[in-house]
Amino acid sequence: MNKAIGFIGLGVMGFPMAGHLSNHHKIYVFNRSLEKTKSWIKKYSGSECCSVKEISKVSDILFLCVGNDNDVREIISNKDGALEHLKSGSCIIDHTTTSADLAKEMNDLLSTKNINYIDAPVSGGQAGAESGQLSIMVGGKNELYEELKDILMTYSKFIKYMGESGSGQLTKMVNQICIAGLIQGLAEGMNFSEKAGLNSKDVLEVISKGAAQSWQMENRWHTMLEDEFDHGFAVDLMRKDLDIVIKKAEHENISLEVTKIVNDYYKEIQRSGGGKWDTSSLYKRLKDNL
Repeated sequence: MNKAIGFIGLGVMGFPMAGHLSNHHKIYVFNRSLEKTKSWIKKYSGSECCSVKEISKVSDILFLCVGNDNDVREIISNKDGALEHLKSGSCIIDHTTTSADLAKEMNDLLSTKNINYIDAPVSGGQAGAESGQLSIMVGGKNELYEELKDILMTYSKFIKYMGESGSGQLTKMVNQICIAGLIQGLAEGMNFSEKAGLNSKDVLEVISKGAAQSWQMENRWHTMLEDEFDHGFAVDLMRKDLDIVIKKAEHENISLEVTKIVNDYYKEIQRSGGGKWDTSSLYKRLKDNL
């Protein structure tokens, strides 16, 4: 597929994802922080754009990997945004984790200009983005997904079409619900091990080979024991995601007892100054009585 690709959002996830794309496609990049754009251009092969307007005009497929609903809405619908400058028949692939309502809103808005929209949140964290091993959950038109999935495979190990617009975001909500409970369980188990006088390194080595195994355990227990949290998926971002989940659950009258508790624990970590720490800092909260 010989189409010009634009990528907006060169954060910890978008920076390497755009890098993987640059190995196979002609790519243009834009980030609100010019410093990040300059850093990306030094490392990868692509062209720098100075505005949403500029990158929209040159892109057949425009990727977004930004912060939240408002960021996406601003990029697409503000004056001189993507809605006004993308070509008819072009497409936006949105990797931002947002509400499902935002995905439906943007899909409906863009369709008025014959512009396609796919909500495609990812899972796998910074390490998955850097290694090109992300999981992607896709909502939107199935035929469009089939047309574009080979491009998405550039930085993923697994992609699945989940349904109509917003379905990708709903699936990501399930992902975050499960992660929140897993990390809290791991944190409590490790804290119990330490307080009970066990050699936690030995404990984690053996239980990670059994039924308790998880990605979080395999990838985080070493750094948790070393009291290292300056990496990975930030508490601030997890709080944003869990707020989206809880709001949706409350609207649908769905019980999320554990998720709400863990969200409150992350609030405590934020109040202690740990908003930029990795989500595994739930262990630090218990160990240090934050």
